[in-house]
Amino acid sequence: MKPIKEVDLIIVGAGPAGLTAAIYATRAGLETLVLENNIIGGQVRLSYTIENYPGFESIKGNELADKIEQQAVALGTQIDEFDFIERVSLKDEEKIVETGDYIYKPKAVIIATGANPKKLPIPSESKYLGKGIHYCGVCDGASYKDEVIAVIGGGNAALEESMFLAKLASKVIIIRRYDYFKGEAKVLEAVEKTPNIEIMYNWDLVDVTGETFVDKAIIKSTKTEETKEIPLKAVFGYIGTEPKTELFKEDVHLTSAGYITTNESMETNIRGVYAVGDIREKEFKQITTAVADGTIAALKAEQYITTQKER
Repeated sequence: MKPIKEVDLIIVGAGPAGLTAAIYATRAGLETLVLENNIIGGQVRLSYTIENYPGFESIKGNELADKIEQQAVALGTQIDEFDFIERVSLKDEEKIVETGDYIYKPKAVIIATGANPKKLPIPSESKYLGKGIHYCGVCDGASYKDEVIAVIGGGNAALEESMFLAKLASKVIIIRRYDYFKGEAKVLEAVEKTPNIEIMYNWDLVDVTGETFVDKAIIKSTKTEETKEIPLKAVFGYIGTEPKTELFKEDVHLTSAGYITTNESMETNIRGVYAVGDIREKEFKQITTAVADGTIAALKAEQYITTQKER
């Protein structure tokens, strides 16, 4: 039988939203435990440069993640990144989070597990995953120094990662199925000024080929249906994200796309359970909106826990 531990608050996920919630909750005097099955800092740590976070004209993603983590730890937040979560049961009356080592019974839970990159919808995605199909330029870009590579996507992530990859590759080809981008105009302008980035508007990735590793991309015109091959060594996908809600789908209400529904107080359908950051259904998913979510959830959790103690 695993030891049972009671804590005030468990935060599942240590991205900007989860860590911000931890900072506010710990400052409010709550015994706070953050559980993280992946890297602390979330997707921010994988961003090469961040230029839209207040207080920093420009900062590396890993540096910003380190600063937020250090602030939370200095205040007394406990972060456990090695004890994987096996089971979660979230009810109005009782909340249970079971890991490999413990059974936790928190008074409140904040879900901040974020989202994973969407897989490229091509037949050979799984065959070439890690062999020319990638989803993180910071992680895998160095393997393609002085090579020709492609980026698929139309938002800020695709544009920003293209500029990072352009520092390594001989050429970056952005394959864009429409004649416009959804990213910020300033970021697009910077991409257009980067000499070794080519934008192919109105083309779509159909598949990739190669013996063991990718050596060609097959693309099709979205206007003429023309198909052609491009010699290259890698394709990096940035076509959106999918929420990591597998642990919670039996208890919390989800949208058809799998995101957790909350009100503006970050409250889910379960009392004492909150959702923040990219896991939550909302229009804008930015670092600044994530930390705002974390702030609100921590303050509401503190109110909820205090009310429960007074009963």
